[in-house]
Amino acid sequence: MAVPKKRTGHSAQGKRRSNWKATKPTTTKCPNCGAVVLAHTVCTACGQYKGKVVSRKSEGFVEAEVKEAKKAPKKTAKKSTKVAKVEEKAEEVTAEVVEEVKEEAKVEEKTEE
Repeated sequence: MAVPKKRTGHSAQGKRRSNWKATKPTTTKCPNCGAVVLAHTVCTACGQYKGKVVSRKSEGFVEAEVKEAKKAPKKTAKKSTKVAKVEEKAEEVTAEVVEEVKEEAKVEEKTEE
């Protein structure tokens, strides 16, 4: 990294900064209400820009409907189908186990009698 050999003097620093000038922002008058407005901005008084209604402050403002972008299908959908299949198999297995237990209970009742 470059390091200056000597310190910059006050006059050299001032000469370098002589072109740093603040500029006055350009203003215009609103064609609708006549208020002073920054150039290329919406009028803060009436809410219009280039003769069009663009702000909620103005009287004829209509909010446009925003269309939602299509979302890509999630990869978790495959997992959910796998989970659903596993749950179905679990239900089948539990139904079979319940039937077997009922049959065993019937056989035990018959043997006890």
